[in-house]
Parts: sequence; structure tokens; C-alpha cells
Amino acid sequence: MIVAGFGFRKTASLSSLRSALANAGGTMGATVLAAPDDKCEAACFQALVRETGLPVVAVRPAQLAATTTPTQSDHSHAARQTGSVAEAAALAAAGQHAELIAPRAISEDRLATCALAKENSQ
Repeated sequence: MIVAGFGFRKTASLSSLRSALANAGGTMGATVLAAPDDKCEAACFQALVRETGLPVVAVRPAQLAATTTPTQSDHSHAARQTGSVAEAAALAAAGQHAELIAPRAISEDRLATCALAKENSQ
């Protein structure tokens, strides 16, 4: 399982999410999409879900805050208590022993981020 985790601003569009996903390298391998639970119903995210047909994992705020990420963004810390929303969403959704395979990539319009994590059975 490869999880594409997303973080995005309210003004993000489907194009923003596509760009972030492409920049993370996930257009060919993602099998699950993940985002903070309060963002999963956003129109742009739902459009990506329909377009890809992939299942969604809604990540709770406590899961985001409990997940250590290599990227450390002041904005993400202030908003979500994690270094990178995209990385935290991907890692949390991929499971306890998940491994980040693509760090946070930013969309061309800078409104969305995407990171990839894989399930790592131990």
C-alpha cells in the first residue's frame, strides 16, 4: 500500500492537488489517499477522489500531532501541531511502521502539498 497524504489550503483546487501529487511522484503508484479529517469533504479533494477512484483515509488531529515528520514547517506547526500535514497524513494512514518514500512536495501554485508513505510490515 502506498499512501498519498495531502495538506492544502482552503483556496486549493483540483489542479493544486494534481500538481502536488505529480511533484511527489505519486501519479503512478498511490493506492490510497489521505488528508486531515476536516479536509476530506473539500470539493477539490472529493474531485481527486472521484478522478482517481482511490479509497480515502481521514486522519484525525491527534494522529497528525503524534506523527513525527522530517519536514518542519512553522505554518504546519501552528495550524496542525505537526511539521508537515502531508507527511503526517501519509505516515499515519500507512500504519504504525510506515516509511516515508517521498517527502512533502509542493504544488506549482503553492496551495497544496503531497507526500508518499508505504506500509512497512515488520
